Amino acid sequence: MEINEQQHTIEQPIRALVQRSHDGPKDLILTTDHPRPAPGPGEYLIRVGVAGLNFADVMQSHATYGDGPQPPYVAGFEAVGEIVGVGPGVERPLPVGTHVVGTGPGAFAQYMTMPAAGVLPVPSGWSDSEALGLVLNWATALAALKPLGEIKTGDVVLVHAAAGGVGQAAVRLARHYGAHVIATASPAKHDVVTALGADHVLDSRRPDLAAEITRLTGGVDLVLESVGRATFEVSLSVTRPFTGRVVVFGAASGDATLSTHDLVFTHQVQVKGLHIRALATAAPSLYASLLAELEALIALGVYPPGTPHVHALAEGPAILRQLEAGLTHGKHALDPWR
Repeated sequence: MEINEQQHTIEQPIRALVQRSHDGPKDLILTTDHPRPAPGPGEYLIRVGVAGLNFADVMQSHATYGDGPQPPYVAGFEAVGEIVGVGPGVERPLPVGTHVVGTGPGAFAQYMTMPAAGVLPVPSGWSDSEALGLVLNWATALAALKPLGEIKTGDVVLVHAAAGGVGQAAVRLARHYGAHVIATASPAKHDVVTALGADHVLDSRRPDLAAEITRLTGGVDLVLESVGRATFEVSLSVTRPFTGRVVVFGAASGDATLSTHDLVFTHQVQVKGLHIRALATAAPSLYASLLAELEALIALGVYPPGTPHVHALAEGPAILRQLEAGLTHGKHALDPWR
């Protein structure tokens, strides 16, 4: 068991962003004396290179994320970094020094722990920042499109929030699988989404959004729904009856409701829920197949190295407030050593 660095320096305090209440990112505070974590059974200790910022972090800060941690806690859950320690019970552990991407509690810190079963080595030749998003954004997009969305060549796919981390991955992947892509985003982000290959990019706030999507497509085969209340009715109304699928993996604008009466008499569509970390736990073989396909997509050049916007750790609360307000595009990350 290779835990030398952890044994020698476990008492050293680390820099971390600690969420102190349920009052949102404004109460996310930088501390320089947080205890360094130790790897438990089945875990790696990771020296964090970069940590990903996600809307789920905003939700957790408001206690609206399912089974989220209770304050005070070190925020963040997605990171790329170097294995510096191995906990007991890890089967066939990767060597200490391997750079991996994965998820676990307390990513907004210089060190964190990750369940060993869920990590993936950083692709050869890629930096930590280039690999960020592999097991979260891209895995979510792929799961929504293929095993849940059952995408086929020629399908019409609607991607909401297409300028975000998952949205950009979804547009790229949907085009790769031969779909026609209708995307929504705020006007300032349209050029970004168009450059990814979307056939049409529409203002997500236009009042006639459903009518315009229907005019352009005649009906959508698959919707990737992550916005929630602001777009959910549009998503249901533009989806082809019976054969159309709506995959729901977020609710950035708030929760939406759907009744049995709606499904029987108004929107006869297939609605599927997705939470990638829950999928990894409940269906590990399916999750493993997603990771294998992502590795193949990297080899084909379909999945290029990422280009996240990397910020100093202290900027985390401000960036999360921008994310909450819909003012960001693409992937954002924190460097805990800055």
